[in-house]
Amino acid sequence: MAHTHLLGAHLGMDKTRDRILNRFYWPGVKRNVEDYCRACPECQRTAPRPTVRNPLIPMPLIEVPFDRLGLDIIGPLPKTCRGHRYLLVMVDYATRYPEAVPLRAATAKAVAREVMVLFSRVGIVREILTDQGSCFMSRVLKDLTSLLQIRHLRTSVYHPQTDGLVERFNKTLKSMLKKVMEADGKNWDQLLPHVLFAIREVPQASTGFSPFELLYGRRPRGLLDIARDAWESQPSPHRTVIEHVEQMRGRMAQIWPVVREHLGRAQQAQARVYNRGAQHCTFNPGDQVLVLVPTAECKFLAKWQDPYDVNLPGRRRQLPGAATGVTQDHPGLPHQPAEAVATTNSPARTSPPVPVRTTTPARGNSGGAAEPKPDPGHEGSGPPAPRLLLGAAREDRDRQP
Repeated sequence: MAHTHLLGAHLGMDKTRDRILNRFYWPGVKRNVEDYCRACPECQRTAPRPTVRNPLIPMPLIEVPFDRLGLDIIGPLPKTCRGHRYLLVMVDYATRYPEAVPLRAATAKAVAREVMVLFSRVGIVREILTDQGSCFMSRVLKDLTSLLQIRHLRTSVYHPQTDGLVERFNKTLKSMLKKVMEADGKNWDQLLPHVLFAIREVPQASTGFSPFELLYGRRPRGLLDIARDAWESQPSPHRTVIEHVEQMRGRMAQIWPVVREHLGRAQQAQARVYNRGAQHCTFNPGDQVLVLVPTAECKFLAKWQDPYDVNLPGRRRQLPGAATGVTQDHPGLPHQPAEAVATTNSPARTSPPVPVRTTTPARGNSGGAAEPKPDPGHEGSGPPAPRLLLGAAREDRDRQP
């Protein structure tokens, strides 16, 4: 009465048990109610049975593009202005690259014609997977697959999961067309190429890459790439410090090679102009020279000193514009380097002396020193002539005896 009667209405085990426990109780009432409800013939015949899933059998992995092709028909759809009512969907199992062609009628001839158009672009496939629709089971498609040596695989009856890749793409394609087509639905065939480009451009969840990239080996150039190129080509009015530093480094890396080249050319040009009036001056041991001794008091007080003999023992020394640096001792002064040291010569000269201008002494230079020669006019009348240090100040020479 609590379950099978018309007022019991064959309710479930929990509600039947609650109805009984509100009025009656006996040991094992819960077990008895469950067994009775499970054994009810009417409940077994009419109650929905729980779905039991079998273990999933994975499809074989296809590594060659367009080695296996999945086909399906979508429709009938709203008739467009061009008379299209069906869609022939073709998906490559290796790259997930989709193709969709609008059809006026889902006939075997129309399917065979569009399949051959696809084969002319990607090559003849080895296998095709379809359901058992009339257009795919016709003699036309059978003769086509036999002629081209294509293996035709078919799904089980009422089991579209076999061609799950194409079925899932059908759902995505119809959802996208609904969002972009007009309210009357007469332009979905014109929007189909744009929707297909959007699907081919984005990465696929299973492969991690876009179908376009897997098929052609490169990323497609889309609207976002055009926008990025336009933004990068225009100078940005707002730049960060890091961007400014990076830009300056790039510019300097490009400029400095050009600057070094220009500097080298300028140095060569300046050397050519300067060397027009320049000449090398060579001194040999025994040559007579005049020495210009500078002074720190006034440039006007500097004058050329008496001729001196150059003494460079052992080798010739070339002096560009000045005598070599030598060292000479001066009474009462510390040991200092000088440009050239010489002594007065006898009045009888065979060649005029060469004037030499002294410069800043070069410390550490080794050279020969000229030996002093006594003046014949002063011989025997007093002490010999003092030894001079080139570059000494005028007041130092005034203190000489």
